[in-house]
Amino acid sequence: MSEPAQFPEATQRLLSEWLAELSAVRGVSEKTVASYRRDVAGFFSFLSGYWEVAAAPDSLKGVGIKDMRAWMAHCRNSGLSSRSLARALSAVKNFYRWFADRADFDPESVLATRSPKFLGRLPRPLAKDSAKSVIEFVGESDTDEWVAARDKAVFSLLYGCGLRVSEALSLTRGDLPVRDTLRIRGKGGKERIVPVLPVARQAVEAYARLCPFVKGDDDALFVGVRGGPLNQRTVRTIMEQARKTLGLPETATPHALRHSFATHLLEASSDLRAIQELLGHASISTTQAYTAVDKSRLADIYRKAHPRS
Repeated sequence: MSEPAQFPEATQRLLSEWLAELSAVRGVSEKTVASYRRDVAGFFSFLSGYWEVAAAPDSLKGVGIKDMRAWMAHCRNSGLSSRSLARALSAVKNFYRWFADRADFDPESVLATRSPKFLGRLPRPLAKDSAKSVIEFVGESDTDEWVAARDKAVFSLLYGCGLRVSEALSLTRGDLPVRDTLRIRGKGGKERIVPVLPVARQAVEAYARLCPFVKGDDDALFVGVRGGPLNQRTVRTIMEQARKTLGLPETATPHALRHSFATHLLEASSDLRAIQELLGHASISTTQAYTAVDKSRLADIYRKAHPRS
């Protein structure tokens, strides 16, 4: 979407107050706050041009179905994808729920607007042997023993515990010694408890023994070669090297190990609700994407094995 035009200071203040509350009270990440600001400001900007009058707070209360349809048509004509438009609409609805509660009006026209349909991108998990091969590769690929141990520990947590890369890298020295479970702070500041497999715990302990940098409890557990916190770019580079060496597809990313964790649990008949808890998904619908992956695998087996095929 284009850069938002100026709208009244009162509207800017309203937007800032909503975003501040999201950040302070709900613990929404800075990245999400920035995305919400861009999407909702773009909506306000469109209304100002469409109405040919600045979108003041009082006029925002009167947004109707016609206005919403015009905005969505404008977004699509500007080249916005269905996925991006759905995200922007979600942000606008989120704002209006807050605004309506604060200003006591009925936001039904906004909330009733249907999100555009789009094909969800299914996770691309690695095969079990491939996931294990990646961990073995990264644990042997660096000439510095402690670096190789670090990489093995990080990737063991991604696959063995279903952690996001950001979650693994947010662990501190205070999380040592790793026990049977880890307390993880995920998206939106939500905490969850995840079990730690013995092999992952042993990998972390081996790295901690070999790491040459002495750190305090509040410092990052995983560090780079100069002693600073390990960054996600380095993890992606390590995975890229493993992918090329092992001949894996481009979909084999660090995050794919988290998908693999969930998919392989599902294949072992694990409960979807339990997987939701382990992954820290706010909605079961997010976790249900893995059932589509599993059904796809089962359909392939059926086609190959059925006597009438």
